[in-house]
Amino acid sequence: MHTLRHPGNPISTVTRIFRALTLGWLLASLTIATAWSQTNTAVQFTQQVVDVPTRPGVTQRFLYLVPQHPVATVILFAGGQGGLQISTEGAFKGGGGNFLVRSRQLFVERGFAVAVVDAPSDRQSFPFLGGFRQTSQHVEDMKAVMAWLRQQQVAQPAISVWLIGTSRGTQSAAFIATQLDHTEGGPDGLVLTSTILRENKGGRAVPDMQLQGLRIPVLVVHHEQDGCKLCAFSDIPRLMDALSAVSQKELISVRGGTSQGDPCEARAYHGYNGIEQDVVTRIADWITASVGRSSDFELRSQYGDLVSAALNRPAAKTQ
Repeated sequence: MHTLRHPGNPISTVTRIFRALTLGWLLASLTIATAWSQTNTAVQFTQQVVDVPTRPGVTQRFLYLVPQHPVATVILFAGGQGGLQISTEGAFKGGGGNFLVRSRQLFVERGFAVAVVDAPSDRQSFPFLGGFRQTSQHVEDMKAVMAWLRQQQVAQPAISVWLIGTSRGTQSAAFIATQLDHTEGGPDGLVLTSTILRENKGGRAVPDMQLQGLRIPVLVVHHEQDGCKLCAFSDIPRLMDALSAVSQKELISVRGGTSQGDPCEARAYHGYNGIEQDVVTRIADWITASVGRSSDFELRSQYGDLVSAALNRPAAKTQ
């Protein structure tokens, strides 16, 4: 596994102290309305099926997994047609083998709240999200989801909301990020895995979107042996060139695992078969580091010279 990295500074001890103090000041009761919920005591997270009202007469369903003290929230966009058909009990009728869907608990174990989004209620039959991912209605639905997720964090300092897409899910995640600035209810960061780099169904490939306007961190993860003709690693420079205006970005390339069946499906290299843990760890570490950098900036803004001096003070020498 290879990484092209420009590492940032780790979260400082002082940052953790201020964040803990802020958490203590803001503790309050937390109310969550869900269609169904279950607590998994083994790994200490709650799993809920949530239906959020969006457009008139439409709801957006997602499976929400939340640990006790999440460091960030990630919204996962599956590939293919995107029709997961999540039941009220949290079962998947379709797409359960997708890389992000089957790896959802790995993100929870790394401290992230996770929302696995389905197609909306008015797209619950074929072609589901086909032809819908790059529409204003999709953006409106996801804006409502992000607003709901942020409302759940009133009992602690606000945590960031990131979009993570894989394969055709990258077309959803990237398009939404280009349409919604984070100051207007959009995401705080974007992760693209197995990105659609060329298109054969009339839509826009991700490098052809208005990525130069993004003002959020962007992580690109791609398998060097991806055999899907729409996602060839040799086309990655097109994507990175399109992201040239993004100040905080990185490409993580990976190798290994096993490839089975259709090269564009979830059990091929395209879906990180056999290396899910490593890939999720790289993604989680990158987001955590980015959140730490953002926290340092926010602390300086809120506490001014006091925090700046504390964050910059040399470590004490020991004898």
